[in-house]
Amino acid sequence: MNGWTRRGFVAGLGLLALAPGMAAGQQRPAARPAGFDPDALIAAAGLGGAVAYAVIDPASGQVLAERGADRPMAPASTLKAVTALYALDRLGEGHRFATRVIRAGNTLILAGGGDPVLDTDALDELAAAAVADEQAAGRPAPTAFAVWGGALPRIGRLDPAQDEHLPYNPSISGMMLNFNRVHLDWRQGEAGYRLSLQARGRKLSPRAYTASIAAVDRRLPLFTYEAGKLENWTIARRSLGKSGSRWLPVRRPELYAGDVFQTLCRARGLALPNPEVIEILPEGAEIARHDSPDLRRIVRDMLEYSTNLTAEAIGLAASGAGDVAASAAAMADWLRGRGIGGDFAFHDHSGLSAQNRVGAGMLARLMAGPGQARDLRALMKLIPLRDAAGKRKDSATAIKAKTGTLNFVSNLAGYAQGAAGRELAFAILTADEPRRAASEGRELPQGVMAWTKRSKRLQQALIEGWLAEYAIPAPLAAVEGAGP
Repeated sequence: MNGWTRRGFVAGLGLLALAPGMAAGQQRPAARPAGFDPDALIAAAGLGGAVAYAVIDPASGQVLAERGADRPMAPASTLKAVTALYALDRLGEGHRFATRVIRAGNTLILAGGGDPVLDTDALDELAAAAVADEQAAGRPAPTAFAVWGGALPRIGRLDPAQDEHLPYNPSISGMMLNFNRVHLDWRQGEAGYRLSLQARGRKLSPRAYTASIAAVDRRLPLFTYEAGKLENWTIARRSLGKSGSRWLPVRRPELYAGDVFQTLCRARGLALPNPEVIEILPEGAEIARHDSPDLRRIVRDMLEYSTNLTAEAIGLAASGAGDVAASAAAMADWLRGRGIGGDFAFHDHSGLSAQNRVGAGMLARLMAGPGQARDLRALMKLIPLRDAAGKRKDSATAIKAKTGTLNFVSNLAGYAQGAAGRELAFAILTADEPRRAASEGRELPQGVMAWTKRSKRLQQALIEGWLAEYAIPAPLAAVEGAGP
């Protein structure tokens, strides 16, 4: 696990008041030394649309470089950096989410606690503990089995504009399993295709009985979905090769988790009735419990794998709001209360919504202020540098940052450190908004992969240029507000 500092978040925010330039307008950008031409790099990238950036020395708060830093743009998944700091501040880095099994009379209840990382293997451990308790107590088999997911609001789909089948656009509730995804696997045989849906964990992969899948003779659409007694999917047979697999989202998460729990208990000799969803959790005796990893580990994994479900779950848990919109607004108010101003608007916690807006200056100030105080850098993903052929190259430069990608949106925000040891906090936002809007909800529209590659090359070139130019800290007298 990456290192973590235990400095108090609120105390560390004193940087905002003490360091010049942390808040908007406090500090003029430092004069840029000659060496490389950002405008020429941007023109050569040929991205169209807008490119904005801001670079701050977190040690002094001095703004070193900026371009369009106040322009509101789509953050995509860089918004998860805000969510990470928000959840850590509101819930505490040691917070854990509990999934419980409760016996209330003749009813056994699987009670979700909003754990975004619960998987089939962890649920199996919970089932083993529950069955052992039932057997040790000698209780008769339950006559009813219920699942409660009321610890978080139930959200049918994070972004209705996105395609139904996209696994990164899941449903949310207080009872989640395998990131609310089911694993589709197909194999071609003499009699046709064999398709299966599984609740795949790291070790266990039981069948998912609450969903069905069928191959249909068509080319498009790739998938269709219909909710009946089961979650019914069809897939275009002409799109299938000899074999393959992919994840599909789950839209009835309580029944999905209950179905898998029922299977796991049955394997241990406890037959449970079919699950039913309940809205009110009755009083009863807790007979088994599974606690999630602590929040700092959950946040680290969220930033590395950019899981939308995790971001929304921890954001909703932090705010206690009844829906995503109200929760996102509460997070924006929290950020303003930490001294981070600017023209920004949040509509979710993951960055999936195309309505989210941030400025590069706001994100850079977040990194240099609250992020530095919380040592967010230690939780961020290492971004490798690549050569002209796209191969990873050895370099003394270390970039720890959060990426953000939508169709024709590619962003990077975090920290960069060169061989000289000086650290920079930065944010780079690139977007071709007309092309993004025209391709909203589509998976890999034409041209997006090449566009994203050019943006990422530009991001690396800018960072390498900044590190070369600002490797030696400016003299103290050059920092506005410093003494003689």
